[in-house]
Amino acid sequence: MTDALAITNDYDYERYEHGIDRHVGFRPAELERDLGRLHAWLNSDHVLPYWQLDDPLPVFRAELETKLEDDHLTPYVGTLDHVPMSYWERYWAADDVVADYYDADPSDQGIHLLFGPPEYLNNGYAEPLLRAMTAFQFRHPETQRVVTEPDVRNDVVIHVFEQCGFDPVREIEMDEKDALLMVCERERFEREVLAPERPVGGKRAEVDA
Repeated sequence: MTDALAITNDYDYERYEHGIDRHVGFRPAELERDLGRLHAWLNSDHVLPYWQLDDPLPVFRAELETKLEDDHLTPYVGTLDHVPMSYWERYWAADDVVADYYDADPSDQGIHLLFGPPEYLNNGYAEPLLRAMTAFQFRHPETQRVVTEPDVRNDVVIHVFEQCGFDPVREIEMDEKDALLMVCERERFEREVLAPERPVGGKRAEVDA
């Protein structure tokens, strides 16, 4: 399955999303370039209830450095028309705490995400961005499943994951939250989500998972 992909020197993945008439891109996060913006986003009112990372800047700097050095996880900044507006973590599920809750395959990948500036909320961007990131993850030839575990209280973001081909599995009790384990299978994603390139519709989302 192919998709509208074009690699430039700043992005690991980018595509044009017809439904919103926008360029979507994901570039690796960088410490000095992104420290301030990510710290501000995590301290936003719409993010704090789900991520609970309101640490002082020096503490967050050390946390981000750890993430950037972590072999199982890659932090990304998501952009719309080249403007930074979201944060994503692409990770290997078998090496993550989520593997304690299901039978993870070594090639399974996972997603964490948040939208930063509030002006990007409730504008229909959640589904195309999530669709693009999931397509990016399935470009790894061995990956057949992508998993996520949003907070069970966040019914809007759960709906967005469902629109992008993620099926609810069961509720799980994690250390920091009660979550809904969800799984996206490659075959369904390519057949039902990526191929139709349908216009964005349904609920709008404040995305923090």
